[in-house]
Amino acid sequence: MAILFTGIKQLITFAGDAGPRAGAAMRETGLVKNAAVLVNDGIVEAAGTRAAVSRHRLAKKARTVEVNGICLPGFVDSHTHSVFAEPRLKDFSMRTAGASYQDIKAAGGGIISSIGAVRAQGHKSMAAQLAARAVRFLECGTTTAEVKSGYGLSLESELKMLRAVRDAQAFTPLEMLPTLLAAHSVPPEFKGDAQAYLDHVTSVILPKVAAEKLAVFADIFCEKGYFTPEQTTAYLKEAARYGLKAKVHSEQLSNYGGTRAGAAAGAVSADHADHVYAEDIAAMRDAGTIATLLPASNYYLGLAKYPPARELIAEGVPVALATDFNPGTCPCWNMQFVLSVACTHCGMTPEEAICAATVNGACALGIGDRVGRIVPGMQADLAFFAADDYRELAYYFGGNQNLLTVKKGNIVYPIF
Repeated sequence: MAILFTGIKQLITFAGDAGPRAGAAMRETGLVKNAAVLVNDGIVEAAGTRAAVSRHRLAKKARTVEVNGICLPGFVDSHTHSVFAEPRLKDFSMRTAGASYQDIKAAGGGIISSIGAVRAQGHKSMAAQLAARAVRFLECGTTTAEVKSGYGLSLESELKMLRAVRDAQAFTPLEMLPTLLAAHSVPPEFKGDAQAYLDHVTSVILPKVAAEKLAVFADIFCEKGYFTPEQTTAYLKEAARYGLKAKVHSEQLSNYGGTRAGAAAGAVSADHADHVYAEDIAAMRDAGTIATLLPASNYYLGLAKYPPARELIAEGVPVALATDFNPGTCPCWNMQFVLSVACTHCGMTPEEAICAATVNGACALGIGDRVGRIVPGMQADLAFFAADDYRELAYYFGGNQNLLTVKKGNIVYPIF
């Protein structure tokens, strides 16, 4: 049955082409006031002024939902580590006492500390835990999320994590796109030999993941003490041979060359980008690589430095925003908070931030042709908020302003 959503004070459509937005185009919201959206069979049938949409042939027989708020495309969270067994509370305590990222790693914390719990956790428990976390995303207006492996770092546990993503999908309407991040760190059994471990990933883990079609993307953490730029380019090109699209964690802790390495391998996105230089930005622009910024991580880590969003936008690089939800450096699933931090700490305008969290997030996952905009023919992924003006989403922070989340035309939050 068709649903007519009315009483929309402001509708952000991002009408236009399906590609990523850059520069001034990130501020073109396609705003419609006193609007309505007509949904049928999971697809947006019509979107525009209430008067115009109400005249549609399906509107008269449609179920009407009076919203009394604003409407955006559902958030597309294009970078999360949502599969993990336990929160890293020891790391948190060390950080509050002044320990750095490197100090925590040296003390056995960080990525490595998640390995034992993930390896020990049962598959069914892992999938159920992920499905439960997915509820939190839906509550806050996120309708699509990328989910990485990378806390197992062995064949068995990496496969287990990706299978958990696959199997959890049956229990949640949150759409989850899986990423293989076996190249997240070097596990203890390889005694710091990054190349030997990467060879193992390439020869053993990648083929199995590809054979079971468990991942859409391959990602790698390019940073001192992890994997080099040369290893990054070679690995991502090898992953592409198996049909996995490239992503890269780069320039998070220092300028190390990971962004250019990812761009050279055709990465769809370079994520973090805190320490990018002019040559990195040019490489992203020339390669068509999206800069996925994760400022909630910087906030949580208490850093003074944030990603240079203004420079990236000025140079024509499409910018996406994501939560980086993970147990160690960003236990945050609320994209509304990310919008606020992006505006207050990265100098983004509310329009740019919302674009980055919807249209460009979708493009960073290669699905901009079906989600991220509210125009006829697009998947009906919508989020409605208790606000009079869309700028309130970034203005207020610390709470959830979401009223209603719609995924593929179905109301998935709240559950009536």
